[in-house]
Amino acid sequence: MTVSTNGLVKRYGAFTLSLPDLHIDAGQSVGLVGNNGAGKTTFLRLLLDLIAPDEGHVCIGGHAVDTDTTWKSFTGSYLDDSFLVDFLTPDEFIAFVGSVYRLSPDEQAERLAPFQSFYTDEPLGRTTKYLRDLSQGNRKKVGIIAAMFIQPRVLVLDEPFANLDPRSQLQLMRLLRQAQATHGTTLLISSHDLGHVTDVCERIAVIEDGSLARDEPTTEDTLEALEQYFAEELRVGMDAAPHNKNAAQPVAERRA
Repeated sequence: MTVSTNGLVKRYGAFTLSLPDLHIDAGQSVGLVGNNGAGKTTFLRLLLDLIAPDEGHVCIGGHAVDTDTTWKSFTGSYLDDSFLVDFLTPDEFIAFVGSVYRLSPDEQAERLAPFQSFYTDEPLGRTTKYLRDLSQGNRKKVGIIAAMFIQPRVLVLDEPFANLDPRSQLQLMRLLRQAQATHGTTLLISSHDLGHVTDVCERIAVIEDGSLARDEPTTEDTLEALEQYFAEELRVGMDAAPHNKNAAQPVAERRA
C-alpha cells in the first residue's frame, strides 16, 4: 500500500513541517532519521490522523487519512505508551486489538506464534502482569506485537529499537524483514539508531528543520554517509554558536 503526501504542512509556532511530495511505494521500507525536533514524530502523527494538518494531506493508498477511514483496517502502528491500555495484561490488550481487527481467538493464537520468543517476560497466552507494571522495554514489545500480529499492509513505528536489549533488537529486525517479505508490508520506521534502520530499510529519508534534507536508497555506504552528515551538521552548529567569554568562568566570578 502506498503512502504519500500532497502539499502537507503543519505549523507549531515558529516551527513548520513541510513535506509537499513525499511518496513511498507499496511494500517499500523507509527509515526516517533526524535530530530531536526535526519533525519525524509530527509526520507520523499526521500519517495516523492523530493531529490535523494545516495544509494538504497524508494519503494511504491514494486516500487522505483525515477524510477517509479505510486505511485503519490495514494499518498497524506503535508510537509510544499512549497506544497502550495500562490496566490490561499483555494478553488482554493483544486480544482487544485482535477483536478490533475482527480476528478470531484461533487466528490470534496462530498469528502470535512468531512473536513468542520476542516477548520472554511471560508466555503469551498466560500473562498475568499489568502493562503498567512492565519495564519500558517490555511495554514497547507488547505495543510492537499488537501492531504487527494483525499482519498490516502498512506498519508505522517510532523508535522501535530504543529500550530493547541487543537480542530483542536483532529479533525485531528479523520480524520486520519477514513482514515485508511475507505480507508485502510497507514499513515506515522513525529511529535515531542509524545502524539498525539502515540494516532494515531499503530507503532512508533525513528530515531536518521540518523539511526533507536527503532521500536516497540504502547502500553499503549509507551508514557511513549518514554518520558523516550528522557529524558535519554538529561541527557547523558548533562553529555558528556565539562565543561566550564568561561561559568558562566559575559562577562566583561571573556574579562578581
